[in-house]
Amino acid sequence: MLPFSRFSHYFLEVARSGSLRKAAEQLHVSASAINRQILQAEEELGMRLFERLPDGMRLTSAGELLLDDVRRWQREYQRTRQRFDEIQGLRRGHVSLGLIQALNEGAIADALSQIAQAHPWLRLDLSVHDSTQIGEQVRQAELDAGLVLDPQGQAGLNVLAFAELPIGVVLPAGHALRSNATLSTGQLSAERHIVAGAPLVVHERVEMLYRRHSLQPENVITCNDIRLIKSLIKQGSGISILSLLDVMDEVDRGTLCFVPLRDSSVRPLTLALCCAPARQLSRAAQQVIQHLTQVIESLAATR
Repeated sequence: MLPFSRFSHYFLEVARSGSLRKAAEQLHVSASAINRQILQAEEELGMRLFERLPDGMRLTSAGELLLDDVRRWQREYQRTRQRFDEIQGLRRGHVSLGLIQALNEGAIADALSQIAQAHPWLRLDLSVHDSTQIGEQVRQAELDAGLVLDPQGQAGLNVLAFAELPIGVVLPAGHALRSNATLSTGQLSAERHIVAGAPLVVHERVEMLYRRHSLQPENVITCNDIRLIKSLIKQGSGISILSLLDVMDEVDRGTLCFVPLRDSSVRPLTLALCCAPARQLSRAAQQVIQHLTQVIESLAATR
């Protein structure tokens, strides 16, 4: 059904931005996938929805009519969802969630935005802390749930969903090594290294890797802020060994490259959605957790 399909999201974004490329960047999917959905819809409807111009995409008369209808269908569907929420007790629900800084962009942030838009009267309390602090707040029932890294190091947490994200080399978009399937530490000896410092969770794995391979690069930059590390890499100041979780959004947008390490002894980072074992969750919290579980499981399936 058009108003509830993937096509409707693609169609609305292309109509808004006037560009397949801009829509792809906003939706974190490939431009070819969006174009394929539009072409299939045009074939099914027997109508051209867009004019393909040298500088972008412009709605045809049929596309303008469909745009009005899709917006109207979505408004009506939203009202129906709100009535469902009232029946389920979500209309004035309250959910508290802790998450690590690495999740302030990308799939999890997008999922939280979708939840907020789908349930406008739902109160969401979002706290950004490190994994240890989030775990403690979950155990003390100060949070309904938390998204943490490597939960096996924290006792008293019930893991509801998890995804393992590999450790690898983060490179600028145009780097000569970007096309390699994997990289060894030996191939990085000539590079300037930006080393993730404590208290970043990946720090311990990186430190162990450097010791194991006696890797002592010159002119090292040490930094304990992921955002600054990514900014330095983008500007060509060096390369860094990080988790895919740290750069997933940039990799999807093509602004950074991630190549897995060849060293199988480096354990991946585990992103886990956790709650306290005895915690009685509200219906609203259960709904939010169910949505986030699907997102995390999709990360696990595609990485």
